[in-house]
Amino acid sequence: MKVIVTGPDGVLGSNLVRELIARGHKVSVLLLKGATSKTLDGLNIDKFYGDILDKDSLNAAFTGQDIVIHCAASTSVYPARDPFINKVNVEGTANVIQAIKENKIKRLVYVGTANSFGNGSSLDDLGDETNKYTAHKYGLDYMDSKKKAQDLLLESVKNDGLPAIVVNPTFMIGPYDSKPSSGTMVLAIYNRKVPGYTRGGKNYIAVKDAAVAIANGITMGRIGECYILGNENLSYREAFEKIAQSIGGKAPKLGMANSIMRAYGSMNSFLAKIFRYTPTVTKELAAISCDNFYYSADKARKELQLPRTPMEVAFKECLEWYRDNGYLNKK
Repeated sequence: MKVIVTGPDGVLGSNLVRELIARGHKVSVLLLKGATSKTLDGLNIDKFYGDILDKDSLNAAFTGQDIVIHCAASTSVYPARDPFINKVNVEGTANVIQAIKENKIKRLVYVGTANSFGNGSSLDDLGDETNKYTAHKYGLDYMDSKKKAQDLLLESVKNDGLPAIVVNPTFMIGPYDSKPSSGTMVLAIYNRKVPGYTRGGKNYIAVKDAAVAIANGITMGRIGECYILGNENLSYREAFEKIAQSIGGKAPKLGMANSIMRAYGSMNSFLAKIFRYTPTVTKELAAISCDNFYYSADKARKELQLPRTPMEVAFKECLEWYRDNGYLNKK
């Protein structure tokens, strides 16, 4: 099939494109103008340059395609409120939906986020696709906009017959993370720059597993359904220990009280406004780190044949890619 991927140069897109090529699909990608896309160099793909906010460039890229996989999004979390995040994630998705209708695309696989469903607070209380959205309490336009975009898409499925499914990955780790994004955690443990751990936790998945499930979504899954893509639910202490064991690093031993973490985040946010810098930890991210974001991926395992690669493998592959590409020498 002819498959086009938006947002192909992130950690998910870079792994997904490789999975699609391995399956024999004719793969195209839509890149922002001026994007270097180093993680896509040498691959047998067709490149279109445009923007999901530009309807003409979407139509040019989607013409003659069978499948659209929409990964492109703004994942910025600072500042917490930013109209541009909503513009990209909501208006951009609306443009993608319209272009799919106009070009008679056979199926859309939309990449959302597991945060669009209420999180489970413990291993005995896992969040799933039936949970109502609760992340609005954190005040992040990223989370709110992804939920709005998902609702917009599902409404179009219901009212207009849009042939789409939604996949909702949790925290993805693996190779080709050139930014770096999620792999920053692995680098921080390797460089011993993590002073302690908070009381919260979250669900992790090997990015290659997410790519497999998304590629399966071309022919599997039910139209109008959402699928959480996740694997291991780990506290931050457990995650840091597992990362350290996987890469030969050292896990932090200090546990930080929620009150201290929240105060630190609030102070960072305050100082960032005064001195105009982007803080690593904001008051919103501090609040999130104190909670558990535990999810069940049973539905995706049954209907999208989601694999379950141990996170030790994903953490190791992540660091190996950084080592092979010179990231370990960077300060």
